[in-house]
Parts: sequence; structure tokens; C-alpha cells
Amino acid sequence: MSRQEVAEAVNAYLWATYGTRTSLDANHVGKLERGEHRWPKPATREAFRAVLKASRDADLGFYIARGQRHDDHVGHWLPPGQPLTAGDDHGGEWLTGRQITETSDMNRRELLRLLSLTGALLAAPVPGGHLDWARIESSIDGHKRLDPATLDEYESLNLQLWASFVAAESKKAVSPLVNRQLTTLTANLRRSHTQPVHRRLCGITAELLQLAGEVAFDANAYSEAAHCYALAAAAAREAAAYDLWACAMIRHAFISVYERDFGSAAPMLEAAAGLARKGNSALSTRHWAHTVRAQALAGLGDLDGCRRALDQAEEVNCLTGRVHNGGWLRFDGSRLAEERGTCYVELGRPDLAEPVLSGVLSQGISVRRRGTVLTDLALVGVQRGDIHQIVLYGSAALDTARQSGSGVVGTKLDRLQHHLRPFLADTHVQHLNSQLNALPRAKVLM
Repeated sequence: MSRQEVAEAVNAYLWATYGTRTSLDANHVGKLERGEHRWPKPATREAFRAVLKASRDADLGFYIARGQRHDDHVGHWLPPGQPLTAGDDHGGEWLTGRQITETSDMNRRELLRLLSLTGALLAAPVPGGHLDWARIESSIDGHKRLDPATLDEYESLNLQLWASFVAAESKKAVSPLVNRQLTTLTANLRRSHTQPVHRRLCGITAELLQLAGEVAFDANAYSEAAHCYALAAAAAREAAAYDLWACAMIRHAFISVYERDFGSAAPMLEAAAGLARKGNSALSTRHWAHTVRAQALAGLGDLDGCRRALDQAEEVNCLTGRVHNGGWLRFDGSRLAEERGTCYVELGRPDLAEPVLSGVLSQGISVRRRGTVLTDLALVGVQRGDIHQIVLYGSAALDTARQSGSGVVGTKLDRLQHHLRPFLADTHVQHLNSQLNALPRAKVLM
């Protein structure tokens, strides 16, 4: 077996045995072989023994170095109420820049991110005035304690980064800034603070980790995204921020929805809705959980359950005031129509999907959203056997994918292409298929 094959087999064992989604790769296996890591956590050692058919840890060269913590830093979802202990993956220094970078190659462009920082920041909108970068940079001095004004700057930068992410056609553009901010936050997390400061810092870190996950998700880097969301959930739990915690779990569950593992997503979404009920009732967190749960139920073929979940999500329109913060929580019900249309496509109900999706298309929506709606309308054409509709909407969706470079649109187009096979006798479908083959696939660019 190659290193990557070993890593994938270990990941599969941990998922099948413990329901733990991990992201070991060839790089991690190489470090174990070279002795750079010598004592993974118990479940990981068990997985390696099973895959490599070894009876003892010593047969694989695993041994405890005095004073050493578990060195594998693969993320997993922590269920509500489970305490964070030194035996967890995050024991001790549980949120560090190194843990994020060691999950894969996603941060090898360390130098480039620093060089691009100034240009990216100048091009980004700054809500509420200018940021005090001198304060932000000086805050990682180990001899200084964080003060409320510095934490305010961290929160302001997070808001700016979320705004830039939403506005950007190419989501990878915000990656250098996200990484820079994450480095600063994790450096501070390793220091001693008062409990109020530590909790607030954990909440700020949870916000940013969710954004890092969004950037990775858009690049089709699902393992890295899952790692970010799992760490975000742990940080939000430390902050006792229930809505923030629930949103991290919703995003984590959405990966399973997107990978069509609907059965795994449903229980996590139930737990997220439970957490949201403990949070701020004026926010739309629970309604977002119902929306994503509707997608999972659609994938399971439950039309009635899907409709009930969507109806629960529609209750967001009964809320008053500001129901989201524009950052880690952006759900306001404005996308419910396209979510409903997507669910109907998944359920194989083109009669229900087409009028909803056509209405969404007539609205002013972002390039990425337009690409997903166009792809769904092309899938409606597939379900109806309408070649003209397939080619019309599929070609338009392809244009948006080229324009945005979005891995989300690219993944939906992959699904469309899979369904083109029965129609390949048509020359127009053949041309669309060849264009889809030529579409660059998203890579991990963080």
C-alpha cells in the first residue's frame, strides 16, 4: 500500500468504527514513518494496527516519548455536553496554527499569503472605519495581556473578512487574510488569560474557523473544511456560544449532505437545532438548521418530512429585527425558494422544482448562487428528458463556473455530467460534455 492508501484505509476504519470523520493523508503517514510523530491517540493506533495487521503498537514503532502529548491532530465532531479533556485530539494546545496546517498541504503558500496581505487588505471594504493593525500585531507579544480594545479589533477584522468572502466572486481571494488572522488568534490562545477574555477569544476564533472552512469547502477541500468546522465547534463550546456552536455543526453536517451521505447528516442537524434552542431566540440559527435538514430528508426520499422542515424554516419570516449578523450566521430566509427547488430536484419532482427555480433565476442573485440554480434547472431537463433545457441551462451554469472558479458550482456540474450519459447521442449534449471535461477542477488553495 502507498502512504496515501494507508491513510485512506485508516480514515475509513475510524469512520466505520467510531463515526469519526478524519483527514489523515500521505504526509501524516510519512511523519509517522520517520518518527516525527510517535504516539497517536488510542483510536488512531487501533486503526493503524487493523489496517497493517499488527498485534501491538510496538510492532509499528509507536511508543510514548516522555512528556509528549498525542500528536495526531485530525478533527472530529464533539457531541453536545461531551467535556473537552486532555485525551481528546485537542488536548493541551488544542487550537494551534500547526494543527491546521498539518492536516494537508493547504497552507504551503505561507510566504505568499504574507506578501499578499497588504494588497488584499487595501482592496477589502472596512466596515466601521480603519483597523488598528499596530494593536493587532502587537497583541501576539507574549508579555502583553489582551485588552478589550484588541478583542474589538479582532471582531472587526472577522466581520471584514466575512464581508469580503460574501462579495468575492473567487472565494480563495480572502484566504491569505484568513490565515494571517488565524495565526494571530491561535498564538493568543496558547497564552494565559482571564476566563472572560479566554471565552471571548474562543468565540472570535470559532467565527474565523468557520470562515476558513467555507473557503476550503468552496475549493472542494472537504476534509480540511470538516477539520475547521470541528475545531470551530470546540471553540464555540469553550465560549459557551450556542448559536455559534450550532452553526459550526450545521456547516459540518452540510458536508455530508453535499457528499450525499444523508443518513450521517440528519442526527447532527437534530443536535444543531437543539443547541440553537438554547441560544438567542431572535436569531435564525434554528431555521437554518431546518433548511439543511430538509435537504438531508430530500436525499432520503422523504417528501413529507422535507416539506415540514421547509415550513419550519419559513417561520424565519415571523422574526422581527435583525435575525442574523452577516458573518457566521447569514440565513434570513431569502434563499428558501432555491433551497426548496433543490430539494424537489433531489426528490425527482421536476413539476414542483421548475416553477420555484425559474422564479429565483429572475432575481438579482450572486454569480455562485446563479450557477447552482442553473445547474438545478439543467437537472430538471434531465428528469424530463428535455435536451434543449439540458443544454441551455447547463451551458449557462458552465459559464458561471468559469467566471467564479467556485468548487461548489463545479461539484454540482459534476453531478449533472454524470446524468448526461443517456443523452450523449445528441451532438449538442456531446459538446456540453466535452466542455465540462475541460472545466478546471478546484484544488486546495488555502
